[in-house]
Amino acid sequence: MGPDEMREKAVDLFLKRLHCSQVLAKVGQEKLGIDDPSVIRALGSFGGGIGGTGHACGALIGAASVIGTLYSRSSLEEKENPRIWSATKTVIKQFKELTADYGGIDCGQIARVNWMDRSQVKEFYGNPESRRQHCIRVVGETARMLGELLEKEAEIMAAKAAETKAEK
Repeated sequence: MGPDEMREKAVDLFLKRLHCSQVLAKVGQEKLGIDDPSVIRALGSFGGGIGGTGHACGALIGAASVIGTLYSRSSLEEKENPRIWSATKTVIKQFKELTADYGGIDCGQIARVNWMDRSQVKEFYGNPESRRQHCIRVVGETARMLGELLEKEAEIMAAKAAETKAEK
């Protein structure tokens, strides 16, 4: 699945009401050939900017979780790939650029919804002119950017593997 397909799928999943954090993890996992529903489930608590508080946008959290899936470890016996830091910094930098016009990387700045106020939530989902349009754009573009980054990371990993093989 290419970056543009990731964007399309992400928007579709978001419109079906999967949280933005879950959407990014789902399309990222698919790109990596992984299917781990427990991760998608765990990321549900990041909807609405971490538990509906309006803090960091879940799309950023979901994208960063995919980088963690690619490069981090799940036990002390495993070794963490140092690429985790540069790849995550790239995601954050690109996300900041994408959301600059909204005032920042927080859900509250992008969506401007108090997720605890039912009338605001109803307006967000029910009004086609609501700020949900901004969230749709952010989710889709973050998925596309993540797809491009994952393709670049795959190239880096392939080059490193070829270099290691040549040294042997």
